[in-house]
Amino acid sequence: MLDRRASYDDLIDHLVGSTALRRGEAARVVLDVLAYFDETTEEFVRRRHRELQAGGAVNSVIFERIAAELPHRAVAPPRLSLRQLRRIVYG
Repeated sequence: MLDRRASYDDLIDHLVGSTALRRGEAARVVLDVLAYFDETTEEFVRRRHRELQAGGAVNSVIFERIAAELPHRAVAPPRLSLRQLRRIVYG
């Protein structure tokens, strides 16, 4: 994790200079954003399913919503059918 932090010192410096964040806070933000974008499609689908289910949504709505969200990821995966999404979640 330290190697990653060192390689983003310029971004951390920018955040410190352009926001009210202190250096440690800015470093955590950068690492959190990187971790978010490191998430695989499968991890994203499972996480969003859990989040939406916890919010009370039913599967028919959940899988439609996830299918609509996937193309807007930073690196969009190939289009997945609702059946493929269900398989990711339930195996």
